[in-house]
Amino acid sequence: MVIRISKLVLLLLIAINLTIVSLNNILDYDSNFEFVKNIMNMSTTFPDNNLMWRKIESPFLWNLFYIIIIICEIVIATCCYIGSFALYKNLKKSGIEFNNAKKFGIIGLVLSLSLYGLVFITIGGEWFLMWQSTKWNGEFSALKMFILSGIILLFMNQKDS
Repeated sequence: MVIRISKLVLLLLIAINLTIVSLNNILDYDSNFEFVKNIMNMSTTFPDNNLMWRKIESPFLWNLFYIIIIICEIVIATCCYIGSFALYKNLKKSGIEFNNAKKFGIIGLVLSLSLYGLVFITIGGEWFLMWQSTKWNGEFSALKMFILSGIILLFMNQKDS
């Protein structure tokens, strides 16, 4: 029972974290919008960079990309809440039923890995060279969430009997 409750609590942790992150992005839109804008505009990459052709200077695209990120955060949180509720409802049921209840939680965790691994680390970090910026570098924060989501996904995927 302790293992099952642990899986529920850790999944809930991701849901709560992404709820706070998405609320922050909605309620204080401009703060992290500046981050997205500066990353996509490559404003603080190394001088004379040969990859500056990648930069995007469109305020419409900056906003669109940022809104997509916020929607992804909300979807991830929602999947993790649904998954947490499903785990809670199946805590005392058979291993098969509990394992089947993990579906939305696993989906949420994979989406979290995709958001932080693909969007922030790969696209932001490598395509837009965020790693070169001392001011607008979110790779470490993204890596923390990527690792946390990955560890929880590995734990969640262990079969319960």
